[in-house]
Amino acid sequence: RFVPKRMVPFSFPLSKCALWDPVPMGDVIGAHITYYRNPRLSLVEKTLRLAYRHAKQNEKKSFSCFLLGTLAVDEDGEGITLTIDRFDPGREV
Repeated sequence: RFVPKRMVPFSFPLSKCALWDPVPMGDVIGAHITYYRNPRLSLVEKTLRLAYRHAKQNEKKSFSCFLLGTLAVDEDGEGITLTIDRFDPGREV
């Protein structure tokens, strides 16, 4: 969870059986995706055209849809690439 200007720790729901000791140990580290990596976004043109066509044909001013893709760490380990290659218009109901 990201709160503007400060990081907050992860929290998990309560359970009857714990698999690890929940007491914090060690120094606090940042876990934001851009803290250690250089992000890159790659969008397939066909996917963008499908989304644009769907938006133009939709009678409502706003609508819901899904853009699906993959997240990969670059070969040099210095960056991540989010490749969006699928469009799903979702369902009206």
